[in-house]
Amino acid sequence: MFQKKLYFTWLKIFIAIILVLGICFRFINIDRKVYWYDETITSLRIVSYTRGEFDDLLLNAGSITVEKLQQYQDINPDKNTINLIGSLARDNPEHLPIYFVLLRWWVKLFGNSVTVIRNFSAITSLLIFPCIYWLCRELFGKSLVGWIAISLTAVSPILVLYAQEARAYTLFSVVVLLSSIALLRAMRINTKRTWQIYIASLIFALYTHLFSVLVAFGHGLYVILTEKFKLTQKLKAYLLASFYGFLGFLPWLILIITHFDGINWVSKNLPFLDLLKRWFINLGFTFIDIQIGSPERLFDVKKLVFDNNALLQLNTIWPYILGLVLVLIVYSIYFLLKNAPQQVNIFILTLMAVTPISLIIPDLISGGQRSTIPRYSIPAYLGIQLSVAYLLGTKLTNFTNQIQHKFWQIVTVAVISLGIISCGISSQAETWWNKYSSYYDAQVARIINQTDQPLIISNHSARLATLGYMLRPDVKVLFIEQPEIPKVPEGFTDIFVFRPEWSLISGLETQENSQLELVHNPGELWILTKK
Repeated sequence: MFQKKLYFTWLKIFIAIILVLGICFRFINIDRKVYWYDETITSLRIVSYTRGEFDDLLLNAGSITVEKLQQYQDINPDKNTINLIGSLARDNPEHLPIYFVLLRWWVKLFGNSVTVIRNFSAITSLLIFPCIYWLCRELFGKSLVGWIAISLTAVSPILVLYAQEARAYTLFSVVVLLSSIALLRAMRINTKRTWQIYIASLIFALYTHLFSVLVAFGHGLYVILTEKFKLTQKLKAYLLASFYGFLGFLPWLILIITHFDGINWVSKNLPFLDLLKRWFINLGFTFIDIQIGSPERLFDVKKLVFDNNALLQLNTIWPYILGLVLVLIVYSIYFLLKNAPQQVNIFILTLMAVTPISLIIPDLISGGQRSTIPRYSIPAYLGIQLSVAYLLGTKLTNFTNQIQHKFWQIVTVAVISLGIISCGISSQAETWWNKYSSYYDAQVARIINQTDQPLIISNHSARLATLGYMLRPDVKVLFIEQPEIPKVPEGFTDIFVFRPEWSLISGLETQENSQLELVHNPGELWILTKK
């Protein structure tokens, strides 16, 4: 008895240490990584600019310094929260307003630096810990499973990466957990108040991220299956709650239907073998990030390039580690189905499966790469962590077979160690796979910063603004709208062209009697040189 008590004491200490490390990973060097394209769009959103308005602003400004460019991304006192919601509705209605509204208030209180903006996500991510613990108590009634789940999410590479990014995915993680807790409580207690709380959580989730619709569909599937397709009182209560929840979302849903133009890059066809590779890697992100094995970009989703095939070669360690992670996940699901109550099985499986299946099916039928974007499958990652937490929490408290008990102790330490190593290495990096098309921007900025008086020309205003976060304040930029070809101003030692359209390349070469030489290929940086 004394040995068991001592064992649990050390286990709690171990989990507490992991939790502290997980919190540290969310804040350490938070301003160091590339502030990438999507985060720049976040900055434009919270100051209430549409992309068209930002383009017009830069067109009228001519060549300006990076310092002036950054000032355009400060909070504009002439624009308010209504303008922010309006810019989203007109430009990107698929991006829901709650995150951007909350972040705007946060920035008004604490400032507009990269650190402050990303800190909102990092602090929000801390809510994942009490939420997943609470969800485990609702599902399993075991506190240890909840503590294991906290330790897994604390050092989960995918969750730590998005806890340091100025996007809505961390808040999405929190609302997935909160709405799930609210549903389980409503099903268990079944009072008017608990169903009202579920309605509120559902509306909040729907206005946070569009894929909350898929989570809500999973909730519905869970209720229908647990009620065995019978129109019971609980199913009636759920249907009524869902009706009110989606009724509250209806105004924005109409905006999405009427204004959404689609996202071209997600529908680009990807070879089936590359789909399999990305699914394989994405599963691994739950516990290990294989980017730690290479300084090169994993993949470019815009150009459909898989840049790092070498990482999956059989003469490297990474496919074997990913294979072991896959075995752990599959076994945890098997163990869950065999040992947990049916209602628990159904809930975790629907949380784990509905979102990725909803993305995989259109990719297989009509082509696309939706299912390969890890951030879209955050509910699945949470479901996997719940399943593995149940497996480890059960095995670590089973003392009947000492050899098996020791084995599962080793597995637990190994899984958590993979997360710690992944997060530790990524926390020191200036760029990472989740920066996608901006992966090489830091290298591009260093090339430009080494010159005396550079001018950067580009057809892409948001790309210029993104690069500006890494440039010297005195560097000048010039935004050109297609098909315009600018007269290059005098007085610059180096003329760079960043991510140009081909019409700009040919036009500049003809007009300036010069040629453009590629300086950094993956970063798409060119320099204009006289013939």
